[in-house]
Amino acid sequence: MMKAVLLEGFGGPEVLALGEVERPSPGQEQVLIRVAATSVNRPDIVQRQGNYPAPKGDSEVLGLEVAGTIESLGPGVEGWREGDRVMALVGGGGYAEFAVAHAGHVMAIPPSMCFEQAACVCETYLTAYLNLFRIGGLRDGDSVLLHGGGGGVNTAAIQLCRALTPNAQVIVTASPAKLERVLALGADKVIDYRNQDFAEQVRIHTEKRGVQVILDHIGAPYLADNLKSLAVGGRLVVIGVMGGGKAEVNLALMMVKRQQIIGSVLRARPIQEKSDIIRDFSETVLPRMAEGGIVPLVDRVFALDQVADAHRRMEHSAHFGKIVLTP
Repeated sequence: MMKAVLLEGFGGPEVLALGEVERPSPGQEQVLIRVAATSVNRPDIVQRQGNYPAPKGDSEVLGLEVAGTIESLGPGVEGWREGDRVMALVGGGGYAEFAVAHAGHVMAIPPSMCFEQAACVCETYLTAYLNLFRIGGLRDGDSVLLHGGGGGVNTAAIQLCRALTPNAQVIVTASPAKLERVLALGADKVIDYRNQDFAEQVRIHTEKRGVQVILDHIGAPYLADNLKSLAVGGRLVVIGVMGGGKAEVNLALMMVKRQQIIGSVLRARPIQEKSDIIRDFSETVLPRMAEGGIVPLVDRVFALDQVADAHRRMEHSAHFGKIVLTP
């Protein structure tokens, strides 16, 4: 048996409770990880509310990334040993003392990185890297619009843009309380989304050209202004629909400006596809983390039995960076 966060129904943070479940065993090409730290991600909130079930075959326990040490190896695993310090992307099960991960979804933790920092990497940095660079095609010298202020994916995206495309123009929307911290993190232009029209600000900052790539998790309410903000041939990558999932699109204008709207999720992708993404990330980004060029931002660390408070902090958008849980 092991301790894990359980759902006593669906709803607010009060449905989260620490309990006991059977300890998982690693299957074919899987490893069992003794969890030293995990993190809170926005999809955890949606799943807790009953709107984002775990993919078939994955644990129904919340938690999409873990950091810790390999406890045991399943059949067919090569390249890993018991005791290795690792971080892993998981389809579920992170809010627990032990979690199972596919061997291809595991990365070695750089010696300079602690478990709490490592627990911030796999979901948010992979999401930002996948959608900005592999899907969005962001290149050095482009302009990019990032929504999300001090959230985990957005702060990761700013850091990745600065490291991989140092000449890109990085424009970010944020709440008034986070404007200065976002600017200090490396944004070229920060827009107060509560008091400014972000489409107009993008138009001014880019001298009417617009941006080549937008990373958005708001969805419907931002769609029209996102398309106004896109340059000719620009790509809007939608990774969330916090504000709603339905909106009207001016297809004629999209055609004239040759724009693309691309929907993207990481969790539901096939095992091999996620392995390919992680291999690419390991070769491109992980060395920069090992050198200290990119340092994951830990907002606050909670014990596993404080998980309800951790979820409240995310829902109130009080965090800057990642909220971490330690069992």
